[in-house]
Amino acid sequence: MPRFGLQTTADGAVALITLRGELDMLATAELESELERLTHDVVAIDLRALLFLDSAGLRTILLARDRLGSQDRRLVLVRGCEAVQRVFEITRMTERLEFVDAPELL
Repeated sequence: MPRFGLQTTADGAVALITLRGELDMLATAELESELERLTHDVVAIDLRALLFLDSAGLRTILLARDRLGSQDRRLVLVRGCEAVQRVFEITRMTERLEFVDAPELL
């Protein structure tokens, strides 16, 4: 199984968290900790190198969107592979989350 990892870069008011591997219940604490640490106006999560997303990962993303929104901040997702995007589609979260095709479009 691919190990989960993340890397954060920042440019002004935008922080970009790049995820790789599998975002499952074992990995959510690391992402939650990183999201809590950031104070940028826009937090983007790049899903392109993510291979798997389960319900715990989806929940973490939704909670982050709600928390950032309550602080007048934005969460933006960079679309991932077909398997990852399918999770958002079958749960109809594509209607409630903001997606871009590439981080340059933020």
